[in-house]
Parts: sequence; C-alpha cells; structure tokens
Amino acid sequence: MIEVSRFWRDPALPFVEARRVGDGRKVCYAAHSHESFSIGVITGGRSTYLTGGTRREVAAGTTVLMNPGVVHTCNPIDGMPWSYLMLFVDLPWLQAQGFVLLEVTWSTSAALYGRLLQVFADLFDGCTAAGASGKEAMLAAFFAALPGYLEAAPARAGTSEHPRLDAAAAFIRAHRLDPLSLEDICAAAGLSRAYLIRAFGKRFGLTPHGYLLDQRVQHARAQLRQGRPIAEVALEAGFADQAHLQRAFKQHLAATPGHYRSGSRN
Repeated sequence: MIEVSRFWRDPALPFVEARRVGDGRKVCYAAHSHESFSIGVITGGRSTYLTGGTRREVAAGTTVLMNPGVVHTCNPIDGMPWSYLMLFVDLPWLQAQGFVLLEVTWSTSAALYGRLLQVFADLFDGCTAAGASGKEAMLAAFFAALPGYLEAAPARAGTSEHPRLDAAAAFIRAHRLDPLSLEDICAAAGLSRAYLIRAFGKRFGLTPHGYLLDQRVQHARAQLRQGRPIAEVALEAGFADQAHLQRAFKQHLAATPGHYRSGSRN
C-alpha cells in the first residue's frame, strides 16, 4: 500500500525536516505559509500550485520553491492522484551557508529534479556514510549549487511596497500568541478596518484573521517539533483547546498534531 505521509527528522540536524507524500489526494491544504525555506518535487501525477497570486498546473518532474512567509497552496486536480517530496530548511542555517533567497517559484529543470531526488534519498534512506555531518555537507553543497539550476527569475509584477500593510503583518507576527482583535491591528498600522480587510488579503493572500491563525499554527509546529505536549502547545499558541488546534493544524498542514509530532506514518 502507498505510504500516505511520512515526516523525516534527525535530532543531529535540527535545522531541516522533510516530508514524503505518496497520495496527495488525502493531503490537502488551505492557504498557508512556512517560516522555513521550502523546496519540493512533484513525483507523480499533477496538481495546482498557487503562490504570489499566480496559479499554474504542475506535474511530475517539477520543482516548487517557497520563500519564508509566502502564502501558497498545492492541491490535487479533480481528485486525480499525485505525489511529492518536500524539504523545509531553517533560514538562519541557510544564511550561514551564504544562501540568498530566490524569486523563482518553480522549475522544470531535469537536472535539478534529479539532484533533489538524490537529496531526499540520502535523507530518508540514510545512505550518506558520514552520518549527520555528511548529510549536512550534502545539503550545503546542494544549496550552493541550487541557483545554477534555475532560470533567471522573471520580473515580479504587482508587488509594490506598502509599509502600513507590512507593519500590520509584522504586528500580527510579533503578537501571534496574544488575543488580538482587528481593532488592535488597525491601531498599530494606522489603517481603517475596511481598508485593512480589503487590502491585506490582496497583499498577503490571507485575511488578517487567516494570517494570525497561520502564524499560530507555525508556532505550534515549531513547539511540537521539540516534542512538547499537544494540549500545552495548543493553549500557548492561542487555541481554545487541543481540538481547535487539531482542526487548524490539519487544515493548514494536512497532518494531525500527533502525526506531525511523532513523525509516524499514516
């Protein structure tokens, strides 16, 4: 039977985790973002990929890239089967390697696809003889080579600066564990309620409430990754109870908190 979902982690490499999904029809996402840099490959079938206001169809052989904080979704097309592999890497570690974030969000480079498949094989199957240090060196070499696999980034249209909206998002991030109201955010950013609701979604792809919920799920994810109790994390992250966290976590990450925390198989 196809393995629906499995997470990979290594305590010796806390800056990285990976996920393998064998049946993407059972793992669907709401719009969400990651605090980490994310890169993955479609390994079977086709799906839709929505990022930065651009929607496209991606198929086996495609690499997708998501910078930290960028709202995106990747879901099946009309119930058709698809599968993928994802790698999530903490930004401080990448920056320590001299890596600069990229504007490219997808690529059909066969060379990149093949290189990433080998990266995942080394992580999941433990075939790197040098252990954790060898895997870290392998990852560093991959990210050093990554820009060379990608085509020149196209100019980004419609991404004008808006400091007040950026301030609203920053305020939400800084207070994501607090009982925030829409009025709190408006006051901090100096924006009217009507304008914030209308413009925030256009800028970030989520409503202010949706953005706050996404931030709380990200916090919960980071704490669960450390093995903390689910109920404790739920309350700390601003959820009413464990069941509330479970619903939001599964909607955003297509996995239950327990499944994510343990890294177990579906």
